[in-house]
Amino acid sequence: MSRIWVGIGSGKGHHHGLTLDADGKTPLSRRVANDEPELLKPIGEVLDIANGSEVTWAIDMTGGEPALLLALLVNHGQEVLHIPGRLVNRASDGYRGEGETDARDTYVIADQARMRRDLRPIRPGDEAAVELKLLTGRRADLVEDRTRVVNRLRGTLLSMFPALERTLDVTNTGPLKLLTGYQTPASIRRAGITRLTSRPANRKVRSARSLAEAGVEAAERQHTAIPGEKTIAKLVHNLAEEVMALNQQISETDKLIEGRFREHELADIVLSVPGIATVLGAEFLAAVGGSLDEFDSPDALAAFAGVSPAPRDSGRASGNLHRPIAYHRRLQRVFYTSALVSVRSDPNSRKFYDRKRAEGKKHVRAVLACLVKALAYWKRKAWQTRP
Repeated sequence: MSRIWVGIGSGKGHHHGLTLDADGKTPLSRRVANDEPELLKPIGEVLDIANGSEVTWAIDMTGGEPALLLALLVNHGQEVLHIPGRLVNRASDGYRGEGETDARDTYVIADQARMRRDLRPIRPGDEAAVELKLLTGRRADLVEDRTRVVNRLRGTLLSMFPALERTLDVTNTGPLKLLTGYQTPASIRRAGITRLTSRPANRKVRSARSLAEAGVEAAERQHTAIPGEKTIAKLVHNLAEEVMALNQQISETDKLIEGRFREHELADIVLSVPGIATVLGAEFLAAVGGSLDEFDSPDALAAFAGVSPAPRDSGRASGNLHRPIAYHRRLQRVFYTSALVSVRSDPNSRKFYDRKRAEGKKHVRAVLACLVKALAYWKRKAWQTRP
């Protein structure tokens, strides 16, 4: 039976689709609005052109802008492959012509889907995996926002009160609550240790007196007021409150993630990997679509995450290994972060890490060795018990 391939270049308001048959002809190529009635029309046209032939769709994104189109294709029982944008850009150099147009890009996507055998299908994923992907994505955005605000807070405080900026760790609750009440050296000296202690203590902050003593000591080292001090102090106050608000939102999101993650049937299996807790476990389930059925073994999962080295042999040179080019970067981050956590918290992982370091391996290589060992453990203890 003949087959046709459809390349889709996704966009915010419109997508561009191009159909490629076995003879290299393009019977359909056009721009379609990102709206359900408009999207259903070309889907029907493609199926009419196929006339019973197999159809393979290929797209450069797996969510976000083309989410509605992907849902419609899944509902119509269509096979959809994912070809990352970087692969499209790299492959474009091998095609005739220069410049970049939607039609040219979608032709490359369709032709690559026709030739390549290593493209992964897009699975619809279960409801829990979709929710976890949304929640973990939201959490990542909040953490990035907090990092930016913390950096602004440090820079602003440094411009007015360098000694206090060196003293306080503004990522912790105690210093942030102190800064919502007192920002300048003079205000801290006037308040004194007793009043400074009572403010954080009333808000259930640990080591409130030590924090107050450190603040007063920093204030005693600066008796000069900086120009614009009142405005800077107001900015420090606002930024400290903003960081605390973001901390609260992250905490609430973590609770939602934990509750949804523990309801998933694979939760216990995922948690059996050393170093993986609820947030990393949720990111793992979001990356694999909530199912391990696509992977025959932990080795296949490791290859998908890019933690299994790929050979680079040529001529007489053999045994050379390098990091794979195509892999799931978010899943690799989950595994690598879990290995770092296990090195700090798990005595067996720490012992194994120290042994690898003693053998002369660098830090990253030793951490990756811990990760390989963790996956081997998972293979023995947990993989056979998956649902």
